[in-house]
Amino acid sequence: MIVNEFPNRKISVNKEPYLYFGGTSYLGMASNKKFQEHIFEGLKKWGTFYGSSRNANIKLAIYDKAESYFSNFLETEASLTISSGTLAGKMVIDYLSKSTVKFFHYPKTHPAILHSNSLPLFLDGKINPLLRNNSSEDIVITADAILALETKPTSFDFLDEISPQKKITLVIDESHSLGIIGKHGNGFFSSIKSEKISQKILISSLGKAIGLSGGIIAGDKYFIEKIRAEPIFISSSGANPAYLEAFLKSDNLYKNQRKKLFNNLDFLERILKPNNNFQFNKKYPVIYSTSDVLHEKLLQNNIIIARFRYPTYENFMNRIVITANHTKSDLEKLTNTIN
Repeated sequence: MIVNEFPNRKISVNKEPYLYFGGTSYLGMASNKKFQEHIFEGLKKWGTFYGSSRNANIKLAIYDKAESYFSNFLETEASLTISSGTLAGKMVIDYLSKSTVKFFHYPKTHPAILHSNSLPLFLDGKINPLLRNNSSEDIVITADAILALETKPTSFDFLDEISPQKKITLVIDESHSLGIIGKHGNGFFSSIKSEKISQKILISSLGKAIGLSGGIIAGDKYFIEKIRAEPIFISSSGANPAYLEAFLKSDNLYKNQRKKLFNNLDFLERILKPNNNFQFNKKYPVIYSTSDVLHEKLLQNNIIIARFRYPTYENFMNRIVITANHTKSDLEKLTNTIN
């Protein structure tokens, strides 16, 4: 379907109105008028884009300011904004690939942090035997904090089963949780604790709940400085400075939008009847279903959801996304159709 407008809570397809429950603008920031005003102000100050290396002799103050904020927000020693979440993942994996380490990945991990020679974390439902032997070695484990097609966070209890002889670097993709999960929307990263973790690295897109054009890497100061010195970072443009300016001005907006979102999820839980054809968790703004019948029924009732073939899944996904901008009448129409 091709549309000629930003798909907020309503869109028009062939001049016919539909409710839209797709995308990833969980907090509705992309169409928030006040947030757009902040972006316009940022554009006036920083221009439409600054296409220069972050390591050039002229450096924009907004980067240090925004990255200092993110470091405090994420509870990490340092952070680095990048032009996209996918590039952030590639930078981290490429750097870690320089060492003689083995890579392991959680099932259905996002391609941005999936090394070409990565081994599955689990085999036949059990932890990979290579992780339980007594060989002393450095390993990298990559995982999404919440998988794109799930409604509950990834459990990291598997760390308890890994041999203490393994020195673990854990790379977490927070793209679908940052801005939503956590006391202030700071995601899961700071809550993942294990004595077996030698190093934790966060990568994330900022283009989902946060509503910014860009990505981020966060972790130990030593690691961030190594990424800063990488040729791919030096030779690439940074995140859009106007968007970072808008982000720093919008703290109260984010708080209000999170409140609206969770009010919507509380309301949805009260009126949605449980059913084996879908997954729903009131702490996360997604109803996930494998039922093509449900997708067709919603479409017949002028409701469009996210539906396409995702790279790490075999079948079409049917992902119903609730945002802060949906109204109670939107949610009632959705649930009446599902119920």
